Amino acid sequence: MKVNVAEFAIGVANLRQLPKDDIREIAFLGRSNVGKSSLINKLCNRKSLARPSTAPGKTRELNYFLVNKELYFVDLPGYGYAKVPEQIRSSWGKLIEQYLKTRRQLALVIQLIDSRHEPTALDMMMVGWLEYYEIPFVVALTKADKLPRSKMPNYLKAARQAFARFSYCKDVIPFSAITGEGKAEVLHTISQHVATTSAA
Repeated sequence: MKVNVAEFAIGVANLRQLPKDDIREIAFLGRSNVGKSSLINKLCNRKSLARPSTAPGKTRELNYFLVNKELYFVDLPGYGYAKVPEQIRSSWGKLIEQYLKTRRQLALVIQLIDSRHEPTALDMMMVGWLEYYEIPFVVALTKADKLPRSKMPNYLKAARQAFARFSYCKDVIPFSAITGEGKAEVLHTISQHVATTSAA
């Protein structure tokens, strides 16, 4: 898959605002500051298509980007930022869970995890949601360029073992928005799942 054109489509604050078409969707899920905007921009060959919020945890919308006029990339609100009030964190969680639970156009989720750290309890809770709702997902280990190359093979092996128990985890891919590592693999996986699934 090659991204030739990508543009912002809509920001969605509640599920009633979701697009009514049948275009397939790829959702991007991860903690605040994990690098979702950078990953989306790298996949789309754009520097500022997706923009990180000025303050971590501020973004509360599902941001839709139309890719090649035939696919949506959906940037889900970041989770896990401690300074966000509990009531707001709860509402975000409900929005994300309802989206994952009900969105029939959803073909694949890219779950982002910072490669420099162990997955958090919230990361594993999100993965548990994906497994429970039988949603195929790929784990993208972001900021892979920050790890010494000598350590990556062992880290990747451990990460794949950690997620092997999840039957809907399709792959674990190191990714760097700086070097482009993992870009081709993520795009290939997206292309596969869009081609083999339909919005039933």
